[in-house]
Amino acid sequence: MNRYAVIGAGPSGLAAARALQKRGIAVDGYEASHGVGGLWDITNPRSTMYESAHLISSRTTTEFAEFPMRSRVDYPGHRVLREYFEDYADHFGLTALFRFDTKVTRLEPRDGGWDLTSLGPDGEQTRWYAGVVLANGTLAEPNVPTFRGEFTGELMHTSAYTSPEQLRGKRVLLIGAGNSGCDIAVDAVHHAVSVDMSVRRGYYFVPRYLFGKPSDTLNQGRPLPPRIKQAVDSRVLRAFTGDPVRFGFPKPDYRIYESHPIVNTLILNHLGQGDLRIRADIDRFDGTTVRFRDGSADDYDLVLLATGYTLDYPFVDREHLHWQGASPRLFLNLFPASFNGLYVMGMIEASGIGWQGRYEQADLLATYLDAVENDPARAARFRERVTGTAWPDLTGGYHYLGLDRMAYYVNKDAYRGAVRQEKHALEASA
Repeated sequence: MNRYAVIGAGPSGLAAARALQKRGIAVDGYEASHGVGGLWDITNPRSTMYESAHLISSRTTTEFAEFPMRSRVDYPGHRVLREYFEDYADHFGLTALFRFDTKVTRLEPRDGGWDLTSLGPDGEQTRWYAGVVLANGTLAEPNVPTFRGEFTGELMHTSAYTSPEQLRGKRVLLIGAGNSGCDIAVDAVHHAVSVDMSVRRGYYFVPRYLFGKPSDTLNQGRPLPPRIKQAVDSRVLRAFTGDPVRFGFPKPDYRIYESHPIVNTLILNHLGQGDLRIRADIDRFDGTTVRFRDGSADDYDLVLLATGYTLDYPFVDREHLHWQGASPRLFLNLFPASFNGLYVMGMIEASGIGWQGRYEQADLLATYLDAVENDPARAARFRERVTGTAWPDLTGGYHYLGLDRMAYYVNKDAYRGAVRQEKHALEASA
């Protein structure tokens, strides 16, 4: 029987290993860190986690369906989540499938499969696999933009932020206001001398609780049409959070859900209390002075770049993943159209998709690989359908912003529906 490799032991890698295991497919896992958990393990050298980090989606919409969390907390923190992944891996016998402290350094195609070169406790080794699942995460390679001028204070990406002690006694400027940036800003107001946030566009802010329940547990039935949901939810948010423009944010130039919303309304409380300020977009750096595009300027000790991450699969040439712009172009963000034996797990970003959505992605992959092993004709029909027909629309009718960070964004209902449909088609053709 052919063996397959899974790179990464975070949620997506564990989901892939579990799905393949259930189908009886032989799996070897590779993890550069010392254990499972991926970025949720703050001791993982590649983790971008920080001490105050918690889920921004609620527990019940995020957990694996076949393994509920022991915690009853609605929005557990990173330590609870690391334990959850350790328990998940141990319960299903996944831990033993992985080689830890082993970094994959190169993938090269050979004889219809892939030579995987790794560096671990036993030195450098190369093994051949019929296929390789890339699940090394999407939030590890910092996106560091360039700016005019030079900042002579401390310049740091939020990927290097772990503790508010790093902010103590400093005049801090955060550039960007995503979910991590807003979390860190809330940390900063309790430790820094001053906190400013430079933003270039507006945001929608979603409270963690609505009507006494986690906000993402509401409206879990049949999804509303996009325009109706946007209109209804915008009115509800205005009633609960007010208009962020009055706190200094620009007015959004897009509709709600066309970019990832900010699940943090504490930031609005602190703005209302005068604990921090919103500043315009950056014009240039001038020593320790930052000059903004509205003509204002201020001095800072620390500039924190909350500017997100870029996709990074450094061990394989881009041509094999059919990169197009900021991301690989893959069927269901999973299969290269060439079906060259590489598969990408977890390259999906969607509000509310959770780890169960990623497991369903892995289950489709396992269904296909099972067909490759046991019913080649069925697998061939799947490949023909993928390469011969239009790919499904994964937007759910939403017009997502044309930003690099949105290049692999999907609508959770559209995506999960498409995955289930493809799995059904695969099984029905048996």
